[in-house]
Amino acid sequence: MKTKEKRVKKDAKILRKFIHIYCKTHHGKHEGGYCPECREVLEYALKRDEKCPLDPKPKCKDCHIHCYTPEMRRKIREIMKFSGMYYIKRGRLDWLFRYFF
Repeated sequence: MKTKEKRVKKDAKILRKFIHIYCKTHHGKHEGGYCPECREVLEYALKRDEKCPLDPKPKCKDCHIHCYTPEMRRKIREIMKFSGMYYIKRGRLDWLFRYFF
């Protein structure tokens, strides 16, 4: 696999996991694991990640392009902050370590 394909696959796994935790906690259980709002955020984020023109891709918060709309940036920030703290509070530092390294 190419490095971009590996990165996209890894990012997609992380996004799915983080958004699933957020959705389950805030919106309850839904068929397919996501409510319509969270599914929209997930699809939007996956599409943006896949089409990122920068190589190597920086973290979105450090990027100078900002391809997310302001509303979606706010939502994904909220999701990532909540889910990151969720894993830290539950002792899942191993999972976060894999995310950042």
